[in-house]
Amino acid sequence: MVAPTIDREITAVVQAAIEKHGKNYDALIPILSEINHVYGYIPGKAFHEVRQQLHDPLNQIFVSEGQLYSLASFYDMLSTKPRGEHVIKFCENAPCHVVGGKAVWDALKERLNLKNGETTPDAKWTLVTTSCLGLCSVGPVLLIDDDMYGNVTPEQIPDILGRYE
Repeated sequence: MVAPTIDREITAVVQAAIEKHGKNYDALIPILSEINHVYGYIPGKAFHEVRQQLHDPLNQIFVSEGQLYSLASFYDMLSTKPRGEHVIKFCENAPCHVVGGKAVWDALKERLNLKNGETTPDAKWTLVTTSCLGLCSVGPVLLIDDDMYGNVTPEQIPDILGRYE
């Protein structure tokens, strides 16, 4: 999916997200998620636009850009900076670690020549750790885009990444 031009379409993207999820505090994360899905991250201008469109003195909805940024930077599923075409989320929790997670993590970093939070120069891959993907029984676990991989070994990394070439 090609992201729309940010300056021209951010207002429409934010408006559509608000119309879909509502104009209330409970909708903040779903609204930010919609924006993140469209652009692959949440552009800085989106925080301003969300604040403006949500601001409603009659319904006492007041949210600052700082509060929105804090929400977006707290959750692993959201990003405040551009990410690669494929995002690899690697579970760094103890259950994955004790069954060989460090070796898999090292293989990923070496294969992609990335550190945690970095994106390849060609913007194809972003590598990030996450605290838990919820599949402790099949660790080590990694998520590439929406594809989950369990019981991963370092030897499987080239084959798994090759599926996205």
